[in-house]
Amino acid sequence: MTNSIRVALIDDSAVVRKHLAALLEKAGMKVTITASDPLFAWPKLEADWPDVVVLDVEMPRMDGLSFLRQIMSSHPLPVVMCSTLTEAGCQTTMEAMSAGAVGFVTKPKLGLRDFLEDEGNGLVAAVRSAARANVQAASRLIRPVGAELGAGAGAGAGAGAGAGGQALSRSALAPRQSSMPGLLAAPPGAMAITTDRVIAIGSSTGGVQTIESLLANLPRTAPGIVLVQHMPERFTSAFASRLNQMTEFEVLEAKDGDRVINGRVLIAPGGRHMQLKRSGAQYVVEIRDGPLVNHHRPSVDVLFRSVAHCAGKNAVGIVLTGMGDDGARGLLAMRQSGARTLAQDESSSVVYGMPRVAMEMGAAERSVALQNMPQVLMELSAVSV
Repeated sequence: MTNSIRVALIDDSAVVRKHLAALLEKAGMKVTITASDPLFAWPKLEADWPDVVVLDVEMPRMDGLSFLRQIMSSHPLPVVMCSTLTEAGCQTTMEAMSAGAVGFVTKPKLGLRDFLEDEGNGLVAAVRSAARANVQAASRLIRPVGAELGAGAGAGAGAGAGAGGQALSRSALAPRQSSMPGLLAAPPGAMAITTDRVIAIGSSTGGVQTIESLLANLPRTAPGIVLVQHMPERFTSAFASRLNQMTEFEVLEAKDGDRVINGRVLIAPGGRHMQLKRSGAQYVVEIRDGPLVNHHRPSVDVLFRSVAHCAGKNAVGIVLTGMGDDGARGLLAMRQSGARTLAQDESSSVVYGMPRVAMEMGAAERSVALQNMPQVLMELSAVSV
């Protein structure tokens, strides 16, 4: 954006509003609206819609989740949730991501003042990412409020979850990364055709809603799915639990040695890499530690390169919505190994970053709209719908 990003800050703490506004304005943004709760905020928003809303969850008179749903139904805007991370908050986080939030930043219970004054706390990066989000694409994916599982869950959630949606945790934003030769080297030749098939998916910002929509429209007979969504630790477990309840699939946060089978989705745990392995005639996953790859752990490239090596033409790879280029090189390795490869199209992507790079690199055979992806996936997997 050529002009300064215009931000609304909605938080019941005057101290939080003051310090976060100072951080954003120091970064060249313009805080046009501040409010202590949604009811105070709404008329200000209607009078002067900002580019991004930074929204707390625990507030008087109306909670942040309810207000998020109102924003997305009335005037869709990029929303970054900035709230306290608690164990009980994981379900609330999943609900917020499903309701249309495109970014999260953790607001700690302890050391709050240090967090508020820390330029590296993730807020600036989260707002910049949100300002580039395609909220029209995101709003089309929002499930009706009545369909929300566990609606009314307690307060307090926040995370960088691609981000996110984009996983905007502090670890995901850390500058340190590694080329990870041991993980990213593309070994020669996968095994020959087998009856097992694997679908490998990578996503970041906007991925939670996108994956919900994709899985909701795939039949249980679909091949086993291995999936990396950029998320910090603890959030992938809540994400898996939510998907397990709302789709026909068995959805698990992956553990070392879990088998890839039809009707099962294995999600890489936050903070760890996931790779595909062969165990005799079967596919299993390996969960391992390691440095960041493309600024992420788990990394889509790590998964995709292992799929290229172990599954080859038995696999289909997809890069979904997300910022950056994680997954593009791995998808290229998959295509070179004989796998079929796809990228989400621009119109249905919340952030057309990762898919764009995959297309430009020649890693994806074609660009596919999200609504058409289930049918295309089943056709490429040679499984009848």
